[in-house]
Amino acid sequence: MDILSIQNYSVSYDGLHSAVDSVSLNVARGEIVSIVGESGSGKSTLLHGILGLLPSGAAARGSLRLFGEELSQMSAGARRAMCGSRVSMIFQDTGRYMNPIARIGAQYNEFLRIHGVKDARRRRDLQREMLLKLHLTDRERVLHSYPFELSGGMRQRVGIAMAMSLQPELLLADEPTSALDVTVQAQVIRQMMELRQNYGTAIVLVTHNIGVAAYLSDRIGVMQRGRLVELGPAAEVIERPRHAYTRSLLDAVVEINDERLIARHG
Repeated sequence: MDILSIQNYSVSYDGLHSAVDSVSLNVARGEIVSIVGESGSGKSTLLHGILGLLPSGAAARGSLRLFGEELSQMSAGARRAMCGSRVSMIFQDTGRYMNPIARIGAQYNEFLRIHGVKDARRRRDLQREMLLKLHLTDRERVLHSYPFELSGGMRQRVGIAMAMSLQPELLLADEPTSALDVTVQAQVIRQMMELRQNYGTAIVLVTHNIGVAAYLSDRIGVMQRGRLVELGPAAEVIERPRHAYTRSLLDAVVEINDERLIARHG
């Protein structure tokens, strides 16, 4: 059974135009699928729709199944129980989703408690372990800080640490490394790959970085104006793109034939 099954899924914000247009995509356990495309192509809308996080005015149609269950038929309580434990999401700007008047440690602790980590000592250990993995070495200062006291990159790493803490079965990542420098980007990518290797986590990654998509992914999908115009094995999409839009994206990448870009799949 696929962890995620999307069939003819569309989203409209105004009732006239489709931000996501008839997208179909299945993701198997332990599979990493990257979705690439320019800004406004519908990538983030698709990801938010998977967790039922679309704004109230949005209209969605089609089938979206998680672990075999139709999302639209799940109760709000069932969705809440699933989010954070079985399914986690890394937002593009995690700082926007943090409580500005609560310390990072209190928010992290509450996240773990709500999602089943009952032992207080285990919660403390898990926080420090995950922050260290994300190169936040001054862990005590981070945990005692308010969100505004941290840089954007530090807040982003806290959000990534939280999303990965419970070894979810499905990780949704919306441009998770866009606010990070190259060194930290590499560490985040390693952690995502270890999550898949150690726990069989499936990952859907939205990214502008085709190099990251090529290195990390089993398959790459390309979105243009809400439609999934190409989907295939990563090496095939990179080396033998079928759609003209995919070729234009690849042409925009400097030295696309650099062996480092296709080393994982070559």
